[in-house]
Amino acid sequence: MDLVKSVVHPTEFSALIQFKLSTPKIDYTKLDPNICWCYKKLAQTSRSFAIVIQKLHQELKDPIMIFYLALRALDTVEDDMSFPTDRKIEMLKKFHEFLYQPGWTFEGCGEGKERELLQNFDKVIDVFSNLKKSYQNIIADITNRMGNGMAEFVEKGVDSVDAWNKYCHYVAGLVGIGLSHLFCASGLENEWFRQDAEEDANSMGLFLQKTNIIRDYREDIMETRIFWPKEIWSMYTKKLENFKELEYSESAVHCLNHLITNALEHVPDVLEYMKNVKEPSVFLFCAIPQVMAIATLAKCFNNHEVFMGVVKIRRGETAKIFTAISDMDSVCTLFGLFANVIAGKIDESDPNAERTKQIVEKIIVLCGNPKPNSQLTTMTTVVGAAVAVSSVYACYQLFV
Repeated sequence: MDLVKSVVHPTEFSALIQFKLSTPKIDYTKLDPNICWCYKKLAQTSRSFAIVIQKLHQELKDPIMIFYLALRALDTVEDDMSFPTDRKIEMLKKFHEFLYQPGWTFEGCGEGKERELLQNFDKVIDVFSNLKKSYQNIIADITNRMGNGMAEFVEKGVDSVDAWNKYCHYVAGLVGIGLSHLFCASGLENEWFRQDAEEDANSMGLFLQKTNIIRDYREDIMETRIFWPKEIWSMYTKKLENFKELEYSESAVHCLNHLITNALEHVPDVLEYMKNVKEPSVFLFCAIPQVMAIATLAKCFNNHEVFMGVVKIRRGETAKIFTAISDMDSVCTLFGLFANVIAGKIDESDPNAERTKQIVEKIIVLCGNPKPNSQLTTMTTVVGAAVAVSSVYACYQLFV
């Protein structure tokens, strides 16, 4: 129960209520049945992304929702380790073609809600077919490029750092590029997003993807999926699965910090991209995941719990971050504060300590040197610490 977990953190409790009350509700009764199904499926496959989309400008809601579902379906094909390799490669390469095939569905791939997405993909295709041609072209192009990129890595590992960057470009950098083109096509953002944003947009995607890969070590290794680059982890162990064992805890954390430092080096590009976003809802849509990423890295840095399970941010903490973001100043404040958190956790004996210090100090300077442990607590409304449990129970009904 999220509110009960947050009651001992008063500012989180306040932020949860503020966030819930400020999140727009979709009136499904007024939607076309297939659009309705797509939004519900979006919420089932990614609750956080569904919430962020609800805050978008109306012009972009449907295109970005369909963009996400198309790529989520593609990702489901890639992730299914039981799917025959030759069929997987063929399907990844031609998946973009299915967007133009009314009635197309697919059985026998994925699990749970993702499997249902493929089984009912005809609904996604129907909504896609009614989007503006400019949106269709962007979505199909990125789906094509991503599918071919995924196919390239089906039978080869992520060995070098260059390969890691290339894989992350295919599965996430292209998302940033596609979103930039959608922003421009909508008329809500200028031509910079179509002509000049590619490098920064790619970094937006790489920062998010690398954060997920780093955080999900335990989950991926248990499913024999390896996304940590061998060029880095082989510096600390002969087998990546060794990091699950306590006897390798020191080398595991050193490797973890090495990867986090690599991910943080995308932050200057992320901040540059954010400075160019003008439309308020687009800004929030872009900023929230990026701030959540650096918050996650701050929690993971020098933290052996990454190898014991998935390190998660409490929903109250998430709500606090969501409600704290309003403009570029607030984004810089939060990035700077989380960079300060990382700086405070750097162990001088870590072989990457100097490199980590350099990028963290650069981020802090770019963000205007925000002071640690001061501004974050005042960015949301503070409520009294003595909140009664009965109040928690009453408010819980807002969140179920």
